Amino acid sequence: MPRSLPSPSLLSGYAPPPDTFDEWVDGHGQARSEFKLTSEALANQSKLHFAQSHETAARVLLNQGVTFSVYSGDRGTERVLPFCLVPRLISSVDWARLEAGLKQRIKALENFVDDVYTDQRILQSDALLRDWVLGSKGYLPELRHIRPPSRVRIHIAGIDLVRDSAGTFRVLEDNLRTPSGVSYVLENRIISKRVIPDVLSQARVRRVDEYPARLATALKSVSPVDPDQSTAVILSPGTHNSAYFEHSFLARTMGLELVLAADLFVSNDRVYVRTTRGDRQVHVIYRRTDEAFLDPEVFRPDSLLGVRGLIRAYAKGNVALVNAPGNGVADDKAIYAFVPQMIRFYLGEEPLLEQVHTYLCGRESDRKFVIDHLGELVVKAVDEAGGYGMLMGPHATAREKSDFKSRIETHPRRYIAQHRIELSTCPTWDPQHPGLVPRRVDFRPYIVTGSEGPWVLPGGLTRVALVPGSYVVNSSQGGGSKDTWVLQAEGR
Repeated sequence: MPRSLPSPSLLSGYAPPPDTFDEWVDGHGQARSEFKLTSEALANQSKLHFAQSHETAARVLLNQGVTFSVYSGDRGTERVLPFCLVPRLISSVDWARLEAGLKQRIKALENFVDDVYTDQRILQSDALLRDWVLGSKGYLPELRHIRPPSRVRIHIAGIDLVRDSAGTFRVLEDNLRTPSGVSYVLENRIISKRVIPDVLSQARVRRVDEYPARLATALKSVSPVDPDQSTAVILSPGTHNSAYFEHSFLARTMGLELVLAADLFVSNDRVYVRTTRGDRQVHVIYRRTDEAFLDPEVFRPDSLLGVRGLIRAYAKGNVALVNAPGNGVADDKAIYAFVPQMIRFYLGEEPLLEQVHTYLCGRESDRKFVIDHLGELVVKAVDEAGGYGMLMGPHATAREKSDFKSRIETHPRRYIAQHRIELSTCPTWDPQHPGLVPRRVDFRPYIVTGSEGPWVLPGGLTRVALVPGSYVVNSSQGGGSKDTWVLQAEGR
């Protein structure tokens, strides 16, 4: 029997699929007790009123120019990111556990990346991990023995989480190079404040608007000179980048200058920005340019998006690069399998957050299992993102499975596999048939680390699969987003 809420309201008739964890509805078909205030506030709205509110939210997004780029061939198309006004709720108790686990994970990953580019202690202790790291496309031997001025490498992290059928949050992957999406978190909250302010207020939701100030402080804290005397800029590859809206949004909200490569130059191993008042030294660069294009002197010589000599200035300790180049070694989806081992090795602790069991196709026994069970698994390329380079085994055709079998056998190191997680669902507005329907979601919280240690934004990007039955939440593949409401603890 489908579960549903019995009360005659906006939530009436909502029926999550069986054998899934629903973010709002418990196993008895009732709104979860910790979300009672929010459920009651939404229940007071009729479907007609909520449909009008949803249209208002869409207009606000359009007017604000909240877009992303979808590339097809050599052409890019700007689209407004689909937004669902029904929030994703996280209780204060669940958030406390998540926050502690995320801080632990980032500390271990920070130790790992620093170790990989310096002493390589963990690689000496594990030959298999050593082979995987040194064979990773994300490992950049050119950066060996270069230490950032502040010793911080992972200044901004986006950790992708899913919630399984038991309601347990599990880490799906780590994003430690140039994680995107936080601008949508902030814009989504602005929309919630404008369109459903009474619901937001009644729910007692923690703020997210301090993120720009927190990030600006963290950036200056890692400067090689006095933070108060530091100049920080955001380096963007330009308007054609899919995340350019975010680059300009963050520059505006942090009060920092948004620059292109042509605005910067290196002289005497120091970086300068050209301004109408003359050249000014830059001490911190929040770079949103992929490291392969960052410095044609070290990486791609044909790059027009980088600054010649930038890595020299970085190696001399005259500029902090945020995030540090080379972090991609920890983004590798095969290296992800070793993070629990990193936590034990560097911190001497047991992992607080669970992750998804991962089969490494570069390992013979794992590869055989994956090939024999392709129809049951999700196969991913270790160096792809955005839902690309992936096989959803349970939904794949015979031809697709045969194709991936050949790919795995030809380049086994390039692929990992995981059992499909039955992603949690969340009530989502269906404008075609006005009402709430269950749609699968994931979650990307953001962690900012400066000289004082990590801080976790009390919220994050909830991505939602808008296609019925879909598990793919990426915006480039038809997904949308929700505002994430982390509720305050009682008495706060």
